[in-house]
Amino acid sequence: FASGALRRKGRVDHGDAFLDTDAQEKERGITIFSKQARISFQERSLIFLDTPGHVDFSGETERAVSVMDAAVLVISGTDGVQSHTRTLWRLLAAYRVPVMVFVNKMDQPGADRSRILRELKAELHPGCTDMGAPDMEEVALTDERALNAWLETGQIPDDTLRQLIADRSLFPVYFGAALRGEGVAEFLAALVKYLPVRRFRGEFSGIVYKITRDAAGSRLTFLRVTGGRLRVRDLLAGEKVNQIRLYSGARYVPAEEAGAGEIAALTGPAATRIGQTFGPEQPTVPPTLTPVLQYRVRLMPGTDEQKALKCFRELEEEDPQLQVTWLAQIRRIQVGIMGEVQLEILTRLLMERYQLQVEFVEGGVLYRETIAAPAEGCGHYEPLRHYAEVHLRLEPGPRGSGVTAGSECPLDALALNWQRLILTHVTERIHAGVLTGAPLTDVRIVLTAGRAHLKHTEGGDFRQATYRAIRQGLMGAENVLLEPWYHMRLEVPNDTVGRALNDISQMGGAAAVQDSDGRLTVLDASVSVARARHYARQVAAYTHGEGRIALEFAGYQPCADQKVVVEAIGYDPERDVDNPADSVFCSHGAGFVVPWREAPSHMHLQPDGRANAPDPEEDAAPEPVRSAPRDTLEEDKELLRIFERTYGPIRPRAILPRREAPAVPEQVTVAEPPDEYLLVDGYNIVFAWEELKSLAAYSLDMARDRLIDLMCDFNGVRQLHLILVFDAYRVPGGRGAVERRGNVDIVYTKEAETADAYIEKAAYQLKGHRRVRVATSDGMEQLIILASGALRISAREFRAEVEQTEGELRSFLERHALKAPGNPVSEALRAAMTDLKKRTEGDDA
Repeated sequence: FASGALRRKGRVDHGDAFLDTDAQEKERGITIFSKQARISFQERSLIFLDTPGHVDFSGETERAVSVMDAAVLVISGTDGVQSHTRTLWRLLAAYRVPVMVFVNKMDQPGADRSRILRELKAELHPGCTDMGAPDMEEVALTDERALNAWLETGQIPDDTLRQLIADRSLFPVYFGAALRGEGVAEFLAALVKYLPVRRFRGEFSGIVYKITRDAAGSRLTFLRVTGGRLRVRDLLAGEKVNQIRLYSGARYVPAEEAGAGEIAALTGPAATRIGQTFGPEQPTVPPTLTPVLQYRVRLMPGTDEQKALKCFRELEEEDPQLQVTWLAQIRRIQVGIMGEVQLEILTRLLMERYQLQVEFVEGGVLYRETIAAPAEGCGHYEPLRHYAEVHLRLEPGPRGSGVTAGSECPLDALALNWQRLILTHVTERIHAGVLTGAPLTDVRIVLTAGRAHLKHTEGGDFRQATYRAIRQGLMGAENVLLEPWYHMRLEVPNDTVGRALNDISQMGGAAAVQDSDGRLTVLDASVSVARARHYARQVAAYTHGEGRIALEFAGYQPCADQKVVVEAIGYDPERDVDNPADSVFCSHGAGFVVPWREAPSHMHLQPDGRANAPDPEEDAAPEPVRSAPRDTLEEDKELLRIFERTYGPIRPRAILPRREAPAVPEQVTVAEPPDEYLLVDGYNIVFAWEELKSLAAYSLDMARDRLIDLMCDFNGVRQLHLILVFDAYRVPGGRGAVERRGNVDIVYTKEAETADAYIEKAAYQLKGHRRVRVATSDGMEQLIILASGALRISAREFRAEVEQTEGELRSFLERHALKAPGNPVSEALRAAMTDLKKRTEGDDA
């Protein structure tokens, strides 16, 4: 309003403030989401980022601070320096942001200018100076250049003052009453006069500091352009920029480009993340403000878990501090929370945006994990037509450093573009530790060796190899559990100091007396969050409401009860399917998994880069661990093998060309052959079943393996002859492959042959042998199936049949008292297992 950008001021308490545009912000009278406003004052353009002042939304504030050139710290003239003020001050110091202070509400009773100034100097920095009545001698003492100028001329030039502010030696303080407009214009003039002018580089660079969605649901990437220019239709990390929006409040104007210094909202990119940098911009530092409390999500009955998890993942994109965790073993979602107000906001946001009703149940504290000594990690990812191998060294890092990355791999061993990709994968996600599954921190990860394939390596291959290498290294490392600590400032009556000191000691902390005025004593202490989380209630009780407590996050320290905590959480790293430590190798066109303990002996490289195996460009491969077909008629041969396993030898010319005369496999005797053949279109089912589709979005290999496991369980009860078919027709030169997994035959089609074609052929050849069914949701394929004389079953119907089978199996186990690991197997179950063994005797199932 003072700059002329608005015609009317608007007020927070009236719900019409220009930057508090969200409904919850208007109701509560607080800022929850950072937003920007654009003004022009004295021929200078400024972009203001309005950030939350509430402690529960400190993460949103920090993300905005990371792209600021300078900050305006607003302090209440009646309240003075509060606990959260000190937290924000340390945050600004960590990012080296110059600060100007505006003390507001000086028109209210109790506002004392001299008292506030003393607090600012004592609590924040001695360089806080009242610029309304500046003491030039005091300013001169902050810097030698200023002192020389003052001694020579009795004045300090504006250029010198700007440099002092930029160096964070001087912090100008102004006083006013914003509601009345007092002091605002003078403060704006000071901003324009003293704020340092930033110089930008010529080539494009930028930082993503915010992800959100507009009212129509479009994903918005907020980018601070720190160099060069970004234009519509340019590629950002391989994704096209469809639109550039320049926001001011809730409104925006479209732009064809965004230049250096601009803050722009981009539509189009779908894989950007907060903290991501582009061009020569340096990687961002780990957040300094993090949640320390963990809550578990209680879904309402009937809620789809995978749908709920997807909603939380979207919110985690916007607020990485949520730290969403999916515990697959117990099917539970957990989140990190800063405080009760954030819980209320999050609950309502889930309902309004996703129509998802949830409850949050308080859990424990948020732990972290690190390592105590260096460790080597290796990862290999080589399913059919893919290749990547990565060797890493994991080293303990300084406390609070997060996860950092570096490389010692020579460029002649692995190209620079691949090395950069690997280092990106190291830092692009939160890696789970192996003690409790808590986030990994304070570790430096160094690339020591790696290998790519000229034709078969894709970007996603190195992601898989890198993740597996980190995990494999952690599995063999000396791991340390870290717990969060508070800095506690406790003000209690003198007659309760002994009780307070004893409590702090019982919480494993140490305290020091800071001040005493004869009635109240101020204590400074450090205590673990786990032991002090409910202490505020005790203070209020034993001081009869006279005590005051302020808790500030003070970092992580090794957990004193590591063994007890780890056992209580009961995390099994080898069952965490989202964070595999095993490696994937390939032999004659078929991928196979090598457990993490054995993976180093299978690697193609040693940690120092020396070769263990021939270069993959020579198409060399280790000895196969299972057989693979050897000619172009492999699927027909496998079909013959399936027939003969069930019915005994048959004449090969019924299926194979006359020129082919293979030896007949050894006859397999089956007492009771299956009544039915079931052909399953693998990838069609994967993308038709929601749980597998969600898993495929993360890893198609994991979705395929999950389907195979489901089919093995299903067929263990149904006793069908189940053939699971997967498309590989787009694999150049692919000769197909067949394998036996448990009681299921798995077929990978050859080049130029789709799963539809294979199933059509198989259904036609099998139609005279008992009943043949085909599971697929492909309408055209179903018509072809009917024409061939086979029966069809839709993906939805097949899912219902699988679920019914799972229910029958659970019911059987419950009836026979097999309800917990370690229970004795009942006689009925033992008899059933014996019967199953007899019926499948000779089968390799």
